[in-house]
Amino acid sequence: MEGTRHRAVVSSGLVRAVPGIGRSGMLNASVVAPPEREDAIRRALWESFSRVDIDHHTSQVDIAARMALGTVGPMKVCSAQGTPVSLRRTQRLASEDHEPAVFLGLQVTGTNLVGQHGRQCLVGPGSLVVFESTAPYTLRFEQSFGYLSLRIPREALALPERMLRKVAAVTLGPGNPTAPLAFTYFSQLAASEELRAGTYAESVVGPSVELLRAVVTSQLGDTAPAGAASDELLGLRITQYVRAHLADSGLSAPRIAAAHGISVRHLYNVLSRSGISLGDWIRSRRLAECRQELAGPYGRVHTIAGIGRRWGFMDATHFSKAFKQAYGMSPRVWRDLHHRTPSHR
Repeated sequence: MEGTRHRAVVSSGLVRAVPGIGRSGMLNASVVAPPEREDAIRRALWESFSRVDIDHHTSQVDIAARMALGTVGPMKVCSAQGTPVSLRRTQRLASEDHEPAVFLGLQVTGTNLVGQHGRQCLVGPGSLVVFESTAPYTLRFEQSFGYLSLRIPREALALPERMLRKVAAVTLGPGNPTAPLAFTYFSQLAASEELRAGTYAESVVGPSVELLRAVVTSQLGDTAPAGAASDELLGLRITQYVRAHLADSGLSAPRIAAAHGISVRHLYNVLSRSGISLGDWIRSRRLAECRQELAGPYGRVHTIAGIGRRWGFMDATHFSKAFKQAYGMSPRVWRDLHHRTPSHR
């Protein structure tokens, strides 16, 4: 590392207008004056992706970075090319993360030394790495690099915390049979604006989550204790089954247990070890589906009660109370925010 090291440390006063970043979510640091580049990069990351301390390994004049920031449904995407840099999430920043997520990193060019949970791994071109937002981590790019990253809500991924801890900061490469497929898939997803936009976005969220689950479980297939692996995979099958039957008002613990050939008690035990309370988990995902439909085209032509019933809320009053408790507003207010009449506008 040559030249003077400059450190961009996080501040609490964030301003929405970031120099060098356009409405399309593209940041080109080369169009920003050298003294302002560190701040522009930090603010773009902080406001659109992840809060980290940034330590550039070059002088201000030599700092270069291009970033494309976007979303795919609940997932956030960042595509970056730049000069040597280190990113560090401190314990304080990790504890302030109120939206727990899992990061999936794809190394396109250069290398990345990733550290979390007391271990480090070197990630080279064509390999993947996973790490968590709620624990301190470091990413160190010692040379110019190309890197893709996805931030996926941990709730959507629905993987046990101990499973995520086992694969965090572990290189996921050719030795993992699903890693090459995942690298190709997520690379194309990050590059395609068409896939990330409009109606396509929601349709690719499910396959994306399932593919990442497959990568994680494949990585642990030979290393996890037999009993633990069995319960973790059973937990995955259960949550996948529940997701597929969310709209069924008859979904219940006995039915779920029977579908998997286990007792209700075993069902609750397996989910409990994954930190899942079945009733709360089902309700939160049904509410999320209702929230999405109320804000989308479906919300314009169907009643609020009808959308609630469609996702298993047979009592309209109960649905309204549960929705307001979860999101801080009634389903009617939420729908009106997204379907304002001309007079409201």
